[in-house]
Amino acid sequence: MPEQPPYEPEGAIAATGMGGAMDLATSEGATLEKTPGGPEGTGPQERPRSLWSDAWRDLRRNPVFLISALVILFLVVISLWPSLIASGNPLKCDLAKAQEGSQPGHPFGFDGQGCDVYTRTVYGTRISIAVGVCATLGVTILGSVLGGLAGFFGGVWDAILSRITDVFFAIPVVLGGLVLLSVVTSNTVWPVIGFMVLLGWPQISRIARGSVITTKHNDYVQAARALGAPNSRLLLRHITPNAVAPVIVVATIALGTYISLEATLSYLGVGLKPPTVSWGIDISSASAYIRQAPHMLLWPAGALAITVLAFIMLGDAVRDALDPKLR
Repeated sequence: MPEQPPYEPEGAIAATGMGGAMDLATSEGATLEKTPGGPEGTGPQERPRSLWSDAWRDLRRNPVFLISALVILFLVVISLWPSLIASGNPLKCDLAKAQEGSQPGHPFGFDGQGCDVYTRTVYGTRISIAVGVCATLGVTILGSVLGGLAGFFGGVWDAILSRITDVFFAIPVVLGGLVLLSVVTSNTVWPVIGFMVLLGWPQISRIARGSVITTKHNDYVQAARALGAPNSRLLLRHITPNAVAPVIVVATIALGTYISLEATLSYLGVGLKPPTVSWGIDISSASAYIRQAPHMLLWPAGALAITVLAFIMLGDAVRDALDPKLR
């Protein structure tokens, strides 16, 4: 038997199925040059971006989002640490200076009780932000859970929740606040927050229900169901991440609405009560002196308007970024 020549990798040839030959002696350097993401020389393939990454990229380029986010960040900081820009006491008053205008150290003047309007405006931010955030969280959690479960399971529970939602939608918010909060004697913010959650959850519930119904009919959900995924996994892993975007948009816009609602209820005398420092209380007390001392009304009303506008602008920017129809 003739002696077999030694194996040489550089000259290794393999026969192909079409009668040709293929060189197997690919060097290590050439192998490394071939990227796994595509043909040689084309470079790695870019990973597809998700809805959230696209939304964040659009938000960073949106001046409306940047301005509103900076304003909200400033409001949150002074609500947590109001002493950073206001060293006075919002409850310290001097009747001798009642209704006086701007003075050194008191740029906004004094109110009808001789309290510093600037200090009360700064400290009023804390209550407004706290009420708005807590009410929004409560409404979002309660409405999302009830609406999401009703939309996922359907049937009789969906029908019952829909009828209950219609009943709550028929209750005027301001009139309901006048009736329900007029019998509350507590001076804390919790009755006001509880009232907002009680009448605010149906809106989020209806949005969450419609979003879940739309999402659960998608192909990837049906495929996961066919593979035997339980309902809990379908809800948490496949439906919730893809159905939560409309809820976030509505909740962001509603936060500014709840801040305005708290001021309205406090202005009508059924919301927060003195000695709590609130923009609504200050606007209510200043309305009687609008001709003699308009500065008493101007500054708390202006702070309220800027805050509500900032949250509404933020919600509009988030809606534009998360809506695929606008891309």
